[in-house]
Amino acid sequence: MMIRYIRRTTALLGVTLGDKGTGMLTRLRKMILIALVGVLCPLWAGPSAAQVLLRDAEIEAWIDSLSFPVFEAAGLRPEGVNIYLIGDPTPNAAAGGMNMLIHTGLITLADSPNQVEGVIAHEAGHIAGGHSVRTAEAIAAASRPAMLSLVLGAALLAVGAPPELGISAIGAGQQIGQSSFLSFSRGQESAADQAAVNYLEAIGSSSQGLVQFFDKLQNRQLITANQPIPYLQTHPLALQRSSVIRSRASESEYWAVEDTPEEIFELNMIQAKIVGFMNEPFVTQRLYPLSDQSDPARYARAVAHYRASNLDAASREIDHLIAKYPDNPYFHELKGQMLFEHGRPIEAIDPHRRSTELAPQFALLKVNLGRALVATEDQDHVREAIDILNEALRMEQNNAFAWTELARAHALEGDNSLAALAQAEAYYHYGNSREALRFAVRARNDLKPGTPEHQQALDIIVATADQAQQRRR
Repeated sequence: MMIRYIRRTTALLGVTLGDKGTGMLTRLRKMILIALVGVLCPLWAGPSAAQVLLRDAEIEAWIDSLSFPVFEAAGLRPEGVNIYLIGDPTPNAAAGGMNMLIHTGLITLADSPNQVEGVIAHEAGHIAGGHSVRTAEAIAAASRPAMLSLVLGAALLAVGAPPELGISAIGAGQQIGQSSFLSFSRGQESAADQAAVNYLEAIGSSSQGLVQFFDKLQNRQLITANQPIPYLQTHPLALQRSSVIRSRASESEYWAVEDTPEEIFELNMIQAKIVGFMNEPFVTQRLYPLSDQSDPARYARAVAHYRASNLDAASREIDHLIAKYPDNPYFHELKGQMLFEHGRPIEAIDPHRRSTELAPQFALLKVNLGRALVATEDQDHVREAIDILNEALRMEQNNAFAWTELARAHALEGDNSLAALAQAEAYYHYGNSREALRFAVRARNDLKPGTPEHQQALDIIVATADQAQQRRR
């Protein structure tokens, strides 16, 4: 089930635009930071649609299969890197701290899994190199000339100097700061490129995908800018990056390694699913017409028909895939999602249950089953749902959606104290600390002191109080 959340991606990268103080200096610093935040990490800065955070077990498992070996080669603990799938059509990725953002456009425009793997290796280079910390230092260093030039310009104007002299002094400092940061940023990108080649070499993968991706960027740069000025770029030009990597990586014994037909097929299925969910149904049906009877086309059309409320057509497509691949958990998951969202939760239980039997390691699949069981409002189903949702939350404690469904289940059982506690957890993980505090206080008042649940409510109260205090500061 593909779930969408609205999320500020700059927050995920640990970038904040807040500042202390007031007046012209503060406003200038914010202007500089806002200008620089947009160019910290993206591989290609093009126009983008509204961004949403996506959750999908199939896509996440596929990304993990590509990224985990790379992270280990980079000396990173794979479970310690948070990967976020962003619903955005631009071929982009970004990294900061221990977070990595991958745009759906990077996946849908890739010709091979190796291209996506190459970009992941590049972003792993940023994380392993601690570039987000050094970028913050570079931003601070770049802002100092602008601050000094502003003070100097204001002083010149105050003593009666010609206005153009004061304005020139201000502009000179800003230009120096900008040039300093952009040079630093290009150096980081080159370092991440070289690190990516090392990681790919270590795991026996080719760097051709990374070179091919830069070739794509080169074509986009030619389309979006006639003659890019190298010194005004946050990243080295794609042509330069491609040439540098190719000259080194082409000597590797793994240069000629290619993705298998099975790996290409898996990518094509992932791409079809993303296209189906991220585009209007008529767009998907134009890209995957009925004349195309391939498995990816059927997958895309199944999603498109379901989103267009044509359940019969959607069922024909997904039933064909289930018959052909009965052990694919994601086809059963989609069948369950179709039935559930068309008001047939009882019929959705069996396909969701089958998906969890085939892939018990995915919390999201368990949440789907729990949601279907809760929606029936049958007491036996509700009690089963509570067990399943708690199991999912032991696997993924920060799943706000699962906490919400658990709250509904407890409410249906008449246990308002546990319902309030689960809802407090849901709001906390959604980032709504005010509502989290309100429900946690309600749960604390009704729960028996000394129990684990009472302590859980107290923990939320303390955590939300700390957040509120930080906001006041």
